[in-house]
Amino acid sequence: MIVLGIILLIIGFLVNIPILWTIGVVLLVIGLILFVLGSTGRAVGGRRHYY
Repeated sequence: MIVLGIILLIIGFLVNIPILWTIGVVLLVIGLILFVLGSTGRAVGGRRHYY
């Protein structure tokens, strides 16, 4: 999810499409939140790791 967010950020910035940039930011933030919660050992949504 983090990688997809970064890819959408780059494409949205280069092509100048604001909706792609916004979706990229949202996916990046959600991916980082899930990564932090998973790395602390807390199970999120019944899963301990998200890969």
